[in-house]
Amino acid sequence: MKIESVDIWIAGAAGDGVQSTAEILGRVAARLGLHVSIYNSYQSAIRGGYVWAQVTISSKKSWVNGDRWDILIALNADAVARHQKWANPNAVILFNKDRSQLPQGLTGIGIPVSEVVPNPIMQNVVFLGAASTLCGFPKQKLDQVITDIFVKKSKEIRQANLTAAKKGAQYAQDIAKKFELTMSEQSRPLLTGNQAMAFAGATAGVRFYAAYPMTPATGILHWMCDHAESLGIIVEQPEDEISVINMAIGASFAGARAMCATSGGGFALMTEAIGMAAMTETPIVVINSQRAGPSTGVPTKMEQGDLWQALGAGQGDYPKAVLAPFDVEDAYYLTQVALNMADRHQIPVILLSDLFLSEHHETVDSLDGKKIPIDRGLWAKAPVGTQKFKRYEITASGISERAKPGWDDGFIFTAPTDEHNEYGHNISDVFTNPAERLRMMDKRMKKMEGILKDMPANLLIGQPQADLTLVGWGSTHNLLRALVERGEQQGKKINALAIRSLWPFLSEPVSQILGKAKKIVAIEANCTAQLARLIRQETGILIPYQCLKYDGEPFYLESSWAVIEKILNSKAASREVILTPYGIP
Repeated sequence: MKIESVDIWIAGAAGDGVQSTAEILGRVAARLGLHVSIYNSYQSAIRGGYVWAQVTISSKKSWVNGDRWDILIALNADAVARHQKWANPNAVILFNKDRSQLPQGLTGIGIPVSEVVPNPIMQNVVFLGAASTLCGFPKQKLDQVITDIFVKKSKEIRQANLTAAKKGAQYAQDIAKKFELTMSEQSRPLLTGNQAMAFAGATAGVRFYAAYPMTPATGILHWMCDHAESLGIIVEQPEDEISVINMAIGASFAGARAMCATSGGGFALMTEAIGMAAMTETPIVVINSQRAGPSTGVPTKMEQGDLWQALGAGQGDYPKAVLAPFDVEDAYYLTQVALNMADRHQIPVILLSDLFLSEHHETVDSLDGKKIPIDRGLWAKAPVGTQKFKRYEITASGISERAKPGWDDGFIFTAPTDEHNEYGHNISDVFTNPAERLRMMDKRMKKMEGILKDMPANLLIGQPQADLTLVGWGSTHNLLRALVERGEQQGKKINALAIRSLWPFLSEPVSQILGKAKKIVAIEANCTAQLARLIRQETGILIPYQCLKYDGEPFYLESSWAVIEKILNSKAASREVILTPYGIP
């Protein structure tokens, strides 16, 4: 029987191949034209510890992963104990008979892994074969993906894995195609937010990338390193995040399109240099992939806690932009938008991702590399001869012509971090010139008018009029869509405002939407409803309800919908906190 979606959970210890199993299943499904969403939940331990992955495969776009499973691949006894009670009706558990027993009341396939493969490390591949058979995936598609994964390994290793998958499939033949989905010949790209942002940078002409490894932004560094030589990108991993941002600014000053990435702790070290980029009017894009804080916090868990850190990064007033992509596809395009904005306005642009978006796999229909043309901004066009070059010339837009160091004698200028005049000469060496300081501050801040016009539009999901309006930012976009769809299914009038442009804030269009709303709830993955505070600051609108989650795991549909129903029925507290049930992650 055909079904619309299947939720596959894979769980075991770090080193059991949980994440690779999820990705291979996702790749197979994506090549069969299906929609895929993968979320990995893992601990800080390099080896051992508990690891869990969710794979949602569906015939139509699935915005969030399910709260329960249809297939559980239990790679150890701990996985069985943690997850058994979250089974959907007709669920099937795949387990290693050498390590676990079938829980009472569940349908399962126990595979004696020690008898099937010579090396227990290959147990995940055995279960890949069984799960693929349960989903009705053609054997050749699984074989193709396994071959691609192990292309750099020996022929013997590739064949051993193909054989392991085949033997696993044999154990599931009696209940084959139990979860069969409608497939097609249309293959869909499957990638993470990190991969999308890295790919976007390469497509948009980034020629210098610097980063210090820091979860969950490290995936961008991995992608850049893998493709640096073929794409002509210089990739540097210096000793710390201070060096990262300064090297990237240096590359940009020299004329290269540059970007860097980190998480909240690393971003804290970068903030002085971000102010330097603003003062020297050097374009730079900084990606902050948020994780649970403060300090080291919970380094492998998700949170949206760095909004106000980004808004206040650096000392003093200066022009900047802060953006937050919605999903994997938006991460691709918004990265290109950020690079153009940085060059066009000669400012730092901060791109706020988070662990869920950065490491979550998602299928996209396509990515158009020509959709957003590259804009490198305003450059000086000809030598000025004996006339001195005004690098920081006061203009109506606040934007001055740029020049690369060493172009021509006529373009010689200094770029001090001290306040300076139009030529770049310090104004505070002997006597501070208050009038000049005022002129230069106003010149830089004049850019905010153009930046505001350049900010990408936020998104209204659902009908203009509703009984309840949801508000969220960044990766909560997917949950907002799922909640609006659930409301439509149940005859509830719900819409949602998803915000990607955080600073400068689009106050007028946000006020127009929220000013007409009957009830409003802010849905955020942080403790203090940071977006709601920003909205009140910029619009004067107080959002009366907050639905918050800050336990390190993403939102789930059912627990979130329970809060929405309480609000619709006027039975909710003003602040509702959702806790992920122990045993789901």
